[in-house]
Amino acid sequence: MNKFSALVLITCGLAVLPALADEGKIRFGLEALYPPFESKSPTGELQGFDIDLGNAVCQAAKAKCQWLDTSFDGLIPALQGRKFDAINSAMNVTEKRKQAIDFTDVIYRVPTKLIALADSGLTATPEGLKGKSVGVLQGSIQESYANAHWAPQGIHVVSYQDQNQVYMDLTSGRLDSTLVLAPAGQSGFLAQPQGKGFTFVGDAVSDDKILGSGIAFGIRKGDDALKQQLNAAIAKVKAQGTIKTLAHKYFGDIDVSAPQ
Repeated sequence: MNKFSALVLITCGLAVLPALADEGKIRFGLEALYPPFESKSPTGELQGFDIDLGNAVCQAAKAKCQWLDTSFDGLIPALQGRKFDAINSAMNVTEKRKQAIDFTDVIYRVPTKLIALADSGLTATPEGLKGKSVGVLQGSIQESYANAHWAPQGIHVVSYQDQNQVYMDLTSGRLDSTLVLAPAGQSGFLAQPQGKGFTFVGDAVSDDKILGSGIAFGIRKGDDALKQQLNAAIAKVKAQGTIKTLAHKYFGDIDVSAPQ
């Protein structure tokens, strides 16, 4: 075999090898449009619960965080395409998602609730939403839940790429309600001027098969070394009480403790 042929074979072999993360760096993918989990400050800096959580996990893992912003429904394809190492974007662990990617240990869990006008009389049930519309984030478990439980009952489920667009249509009257993670709805809408007159209506919805067992970091299947590294760091952060401290800072009295 001549040198040129050997070089071609080596190059081709390298092309099919997994692209490893830079040593000492964890690249997190997220959608920075979902406060208080992740958003951008007026100066463009990332902020929120998942940002602080990611930085704490990186510190515990003796690594540096790097963040890459993309649409929520594009996070899993981008992870599979090796654009980053892990998803850190309030993503719940569900059976459907586990068919495509793997997850770390569950880090925290938050309820999913319906927001509507306080005097609307709506509830988070097929009967309570009859003839009404519900806005959901595209690619979210809220979208999956609404399409499974409400759309077949004649409720109009409308998907958006940006939760802020949902809020705009809700305040303008183009939507009757929105289904969201409770902390996101509280800080991102109800606590804002545009959320005046709106509130959580009815009880939190439940369906572990669709809504999942809690929120974790999404990783590529077979990336066992990173999974072990992140799980060890997550356990350390939990033991330090960091999760509870951050939850109180961003979510107030909402219980986000994960099942053990």
